[in-house]
Amino acid sequence: MFLAFIHGFMLALGLILPLGAQNIFVFNQGTHARKLTDVLAAVLAASFCDTLLILLAATGASLLAFSFPVIQNLFLTAGIIFLIWIGCSIWKNTKVHQETDNGRLPAKKQITFALSVSLLNPHAILDTVGVIGTSALRYSGPEKWTFVAACISVSWVWFFVLALSGHGIGKITNGPQALRLINRLSALLIWGIAVFVAVGLIRSLSG
Repeated sequence: MFLAFIHGFMLALGLILPLGAQNIFVFNQGTHARKLTDVLAAVLAASFCDTLLILLAATGASLLAFSFPVIQNLFLTAGIIFLIWIGCSIWKNTKVHQETDNGRLPAKKQITFALSVSLLNPHAILDTVGVIGTSALRYSGPEKWTFVAACISVSWVWFFVLALSGHGIGKITNGPQALRLINRLSALLIWGIAVFVAVGLIRSLSG
């Protein structure tokens, strides 16, 4: 079971470290938070979503759904649209008083955005289904759930660390101009992910 835990931990860490819409959003909210509890809604929502996706992948439910190319293509299209929408929303939030007194989204909007960038994020879904779900097939019984627990623990720790890092940088760069720049960079990165996914989808359809 120890090897299953190490496998799950290293695999999940490798998948979650690259820059993605989830990471950008949680980090962005951390930079705007006056205290860490201000970004707790985003962290918890993203962590719960990852937990759900990992459980679905490990039980094979998501693997079955994504075995149909039509479903996968429809999901990717919806994901691209939502990534564009999320990028636009973050770009527009350039006034520090627009959403709250310090530019941070209210808890309800944090949850809504976190759900969007988690459950409608092509990278997050395909990584979870294609990599974690497939890897979980090699295990059974206690070893399988040890592997799953390791993957889930990485998500929870990572999002808290990400929010803490953003909070620290936000304190250093505290000021309207810096916060606007962070928002716009975050939006550009999310749009870049949307373009990358769209190119992959077009190639898949044309092939």
